[in-house]
Amino acid sequence: MTHYRWDDMPREQLMPGLGRRFLHGERAMLAHIYLDKGVVVPLHTHDPEQITYVLSGALRLWVGDAPPVDVRAGEVLVIPSNAPHRAEALEDTLDVDIFSPPRQDWIKKDDAYLRGGSR
Repeated sequence: MTHYRWDDMPREQLMPGLGRRFLHGERAMLAHIYLDKGVVVPLHTHDPEQITYVLSGALRLWVGDAPPVDVRAGEVLVIPSNAPHRAEALEDTLDVDIFSPPRQDWIKKDDAYLRGGSR
C-alpha cells in the first residue's frame, strides 16, 4: 500500500500551459493534467485505454474520425486503446486521466509529443 498527497507531488511542466502530476501502480495510472486556456495536446495514440474526467474547465477532444466533443466539468470521456486523439483547452482546465495499463512513455519521460517534439 502506498499513500499519496497531490500537493506533495512535484508538478511537471511539459510545455507552456501544460503540466501534470501522476502516479501508477502495476496495472493503472492516475494523473492530474493542468491546461491553460488555448493549450493544444497534439494528435497522438497509445495502447492504454484512457478515461478523462474533467474536474474544472472544459476540453474539446477529437477522437478518431468522430466529430469533436466538448467535455466540461463533471463529465467523462472514455478513449479506446490506440484511438488517435488530440485535445484543446477551451478554458483553464484540471482533468483527471486514468490509464490502464500505465503509460510507459510517461514513466520513462519518452513522451516528446507533450514536450514540444514529435512522436
